[in-house]
Amino acid sequence: MSTSSRTSGPSVNSRTAGARPGRIAAFLGLFVLGALTGAAGALVQAAWFPGGLLLSLAAAAGLFYVGTNLTGSRAGVGAAGAGWLVAVLFLTATRPEGDFVFGAGLGSYVFLLGGMAAAVICATVGVLVQPPRD
Repeated sequence: MSTSSRTSGPSVNSRTAGARPGRIAAFLGLFVLGALTGAAGALVQAAWFPGGLLLSLAAAAGLFYVGTNLTGSRAGVGAAGAGWLVAVLFLTATRPEGDFVFGAGLGSYVFLLGGMAAAVICATVGVLVQPPRD
């Protein structure tokens, strides 16, 4: 009977070990980048239709994917997606003067639903973690 000798210490993930201030800064940075991407996408998608719509959705999806891989968890896409959603919801609200950024066109709805779908897809797929090499 063969037994393998392994050390029985606690398993520590190298991505999450001890880097609390760095992880917090990464999440805050992703939140801010998400808000900037949402605000820029809201302006670009209507200005250069349909190319601007594709560009803004590609930027949002890219940020969500990078957020997932940067943090090594689904919380990265959550931070970027939360920033994107806050900016987009803030820009959809009408002002007392009656002005608003989003029109009632098809492009605005595709941008809103497409950005949310991209965040959900990136959060669902998650990070593909490779097993450690010996």
